[in-house]
Amino acid sequence: MSYLDNIRTFVRVYELGSMSAAGRDLRISPAVTSSRISQLEEHLGVRLFQRTTRSLTPTDQGKTFFDAACDVLDAVEKAEARVINMTDNPKGSLYVAAPLGVGRRLIAPQVPGFLEMYPEVNMRLRMTDRKVDLTTEGLDLAFYLGNPKDSNLRIRKIADVARVLCASPEYVKRKGHPKDGTALISDNHECLNLRFPGATEFQWRLVTEDGPKKFRVTGRYESDDGDVLTDWALHGHGIAMKPIFEVSDHLRNGRLVPVAEETPPEPIQMACLFTHRKRQDPKTRLFMEYIIEEISDVVSAV
Repeated sequence: MSYLDNIRTFVRVYELGSMSAAGRDLRISPAVTSSRISQLEEHLGVRLFQRTTRSLTPTDQGKTFFDAACDVLDAVEKAEARVINMTDNPKGSLYVAAPLGVGRRLIAPQVPGFLEMYPEVNMRLRMTDRKVDLTTEGLDLAFYLGNPKDSNLRIRKIADVARVLCASPEYVKRKGHPKDGTALISDNHECLNLRFPGATEFQWRLVTEDGPKKFRVTGRYESDDGDVLTDWALHGHGIAMKPIFEVSDHLRNGRLVPVAEETPPEPIQMACLFTHRKRQDPKTRLFMEYIIEEISDVVSAV
């Protein structure tokens, strides 16, 4: 077993906090994972983890070695990228996450074209509106709407995406056409809200004459799936805040109409997130650049 394989295994065990999780991520058995860690500890002459039947905790030596091990893997990946022309023929599985609306409308349609260009790459696309953790979930790349706060990740901005408050003509006829954010609240409009883990209230950030302002909106309808909100809006159940690219067809054919136009939503950032080391992986970089080229004009123009 190579020393470098042992280091890679140690880094994934450290990041995921579990031998079994690291083994699944690396496609090796728990026994092989444990063996690699033991070999590394024997070589170094120190314990890297304190093990019990229920927990795995890095020792002080393990914490110190982790930073150095990451530097080693970074250096190896950079060296490989320089001396081997891997960009001509990237191989392996690419694990990508995206919000449901972004994934369905922007990312998934581009995947076949990318795989035709690089036939030895396998795509593993996960779509969810919940926040994902790139490290613990073994992701290479995640697309994101908003402003991520994780300073350990690299961010590649794609565009500022315009959003719209919209409802069906039936809803507007029944409940009235609010002119601004204040009317949303004072006229007791049904606001359709996207639920994020840990959210305790819903605030829509709208652009007023005095600048961006948060409006605390209420409504009986909420979901963690953005497409559910669109369906509810289409069926006349309330007002949704949506990126324009997600509802542009409905706006063009009149199934949805803009509301509260005097205080439109503040644009939201679309970005790619990736770890420092993943940036050196040719297939990750190639897919990111491919998607950005294909969708930048679409999301920026609406």
